[in-house]
Amino acid sequence: MAQLSTKDLATLPVGRLGLIPLESCSDLGQKVNDWLVQWRKERVHKHIDSFAFEGYQRDNYKIAVQTPRFGSGEGKCVVNESVRGDDVYLMVDVCNYSMTYRMGPYTNLMSPDDHFQDLKRVIGAIGGKARRVNVIMPYLYESRQSKRIGRESLDCATALQELTNMGVENIITFDAHDARVQNATPLHGFETVQPAYQFIKALLNHEEGLHIDNDHFMIISPDEGSMGRAIYLANILGVDMGMYYKRLDYSRLVNGRHPIAAYEFLGPKLQGKDMILVDDMISSGDTILKIASLLKERGAGRIYICSTFGIFTDGLEKFDEAHKNGVFDKLLTTNLVYQTPELLQKNYYISCDMSKYIALIIDTLNHDLSVSHLLNPVDRIKRCVNNYMAQYEK
Repeated sequence: MAQLSTKDLATLPVGRLGLIPLESCSDLGQKVNDWLVQWRKERVHKHIDSFAFEGYQRDNYKIAVQTPRFGSGEGKCVVNESVRGDDVYLMVDVCNYSMTYRMGPYTNLMSPDDHFQDLKRVIGAIGGKARRVNVIMPYLYESRQSKRIGRESLDCATALQELTNMGVENIITFDAHDARVQNATPLHGFETVQPAYQFIKALLNHEEGLHIDNDHFMIISPDEGSMGRAIYLANILGVDMGMYYKRLDYSRLVNGRHPIAAYEFLGPKLQGKDMILVDDMISSGDTILKIASLLKERGAGRIYICSTFGIFTDGLEKFDEAHKNGVFDKLLTTNLVYQTPELLQKNYYISCDMSKYIALIIDTLNHDLSVSHLLNPVDRIKRCVNNYMAQYEK
């Protein structure tokens, strides 16, 4: 994935680039900063020394901020340098459960609500002085509560409106649970980015002997919600897709819900085929592992679980056991959310680095250029697969 070329510099930067990765997103933010520093130092333009490019080439684009807490647990934000006229990009990981703060004699773990409040504090501390404020929130806050069923709150829509009312111009997220939530802020920028290319690239870099064709490979959706992702990948790769759906027992209620009577498979014959089992997130992992075991019972070959967000709310023991029993071969998630050291050490785990992609989006937006070509990675995926297959044929 190449950065902006010299010809793209016909457009001036919107403003001096400023990157504010909150502490929850510090590791990913540092990698994004390193890419931006490298690219802009290599970039050549005849007007690079003019005032329009002031601060364009720097050793660091990060703006220092602090989000301390009082003893009562209340917080605030302090921006330690001027952001007047800057094009600011804030990065936050609302799923980072590794962080704590003190409240009286107790130590509290930071929840998604705490991270979102810190994000708003930073925007408030900027105080409207920046040229433009953009939020990169890989896991969209409250995205699982994006539609109303009965008397329920619409938390995700409310959060988006809060951000735009505070002056946020663009919101960049990844693999939103339901992209239709962008209708809550129709007059502001909202992009939900798919990591399909990064999944395919990471898988092909780590696995040998895969035949990416209709006779040997499939894409599987574990439920109706991920059908769009599966169809998209299957169409690009030119392979079949299948899906499971839950058949519910509507005659009974258990804990307020109709219990699952069975998992039913829809799709062509899959015996002997390798496959990608794709979903947007892994929470406890019960469903995805259940589907993987059902696929194995049907004679599936190698199974690769790909999920944008690996939360692993119940720990990794069940994944260890499933891998030991041959239920799946590799597990791929991105570094868009917090990854535990334990996860990174698993021999079955492949981490998909998204920092270069995020840096490319930031670099492009800073020049006020279209990101449409970045959001549709069809050509890059096909090129990656063709190179892999050509190498394998040799």
